[in-house]
Amino acid sequence: MEDMTLNAKFTWQEFKYNTDGMVPAIVQDAENGEVLMMAYMNQEAYEHTLKTGKMTYYSRSRKELWIKGETSGHFQYVKELYLDCDNDTILAKVEQVGAACHTGNRSCFYRSMLDA
Repeated sequence: MEDMTLNAKFTWQEFKYNTDGMVPAIVQDAENGEVLMMAYMNQEAYEHTLKTGKMTYYSRSRKELWIKGETSGHFQYVKELYLDCDNDTILAKVEQVGAACHTGNRSCFYRSMLDA
């Protein structure tokens, strides 16, 4: 899929980011609503996401920008972006190509915490 520029209603300066300059991004499948993953975005990741239409995050472990799918081919193409009522969390609805989780699972939330 080709890069596409997204027009945002909110600038990074309007966000309430944490002391590390990041906001959490919850990622959902745009088609069926499945929660796929959660990651963090800094200003550079947010602006890159808007510029390309591909979800981009900041990897806290690698300390670098992380374009989801760049190495795996499992891109996330933005369909919708929402900002919560406190301006401190992003909800991204995406077209997910392949698995969202680094384990190969479709979603990072595949382990139940409760006994049946």
